[in-house]
Amino acid sequence: MSEAERIASVRLDDTSIARRSAEAEHERQVAITDLIGTGKISVIDPHFVPLPGPYDLFASIREQRLMLNLTGAGSKQCDIALVLSPFKMVIKDYFLICESYYEAIKTASRDKIQTIDMARRGLHNEGSEMLVSLLEESLKMDLSTARRLFTLICVLHIK
Repeated sequence: MSEAERIASVRLDDTSIARRSAEAEHERQVAITDLIGTGKISVIDPHFVPLPGPYDLFASIREQRLMLNLTGAGSKQCDIALVLSPFKMVIKDYFLICESYYEAIKTASRDKIQTIDMARRGLHNEGSEMLVSLLEESLKMDLSTARRLFTLICVLHIK
């Protein structure tokens, strides 16, 4: 990965988030660690001044929009806003399946846990692919980076 695509830091706007469960907090920490370790992005919107990395990323949700503030090399910045309404059902279903998964790991059989986990991963992939598609004119990223970013979108939705 080139330095120009690297994510140097990630911060979330925690002011609007209610207290998270231990599981959600763990997922947040893993997603941030993975984004900093292996995440790669490139700003490609022709309206932005070229913005090479490494990037500092600040993510928040405002008025049903995902707001991504990227600060690149030389302190140049850009803001990307993404309407979240296309994600509404995927996020809702993802939260429901996660609840089922965390309950299942306490008492369910291994086969049932695996089945629920496959459904959970499928929804997570669906949201991640949607994110790549909806941001393709502004931000280029691989699916692994999108998966981590989708996790953070879900964390920001916790009320």
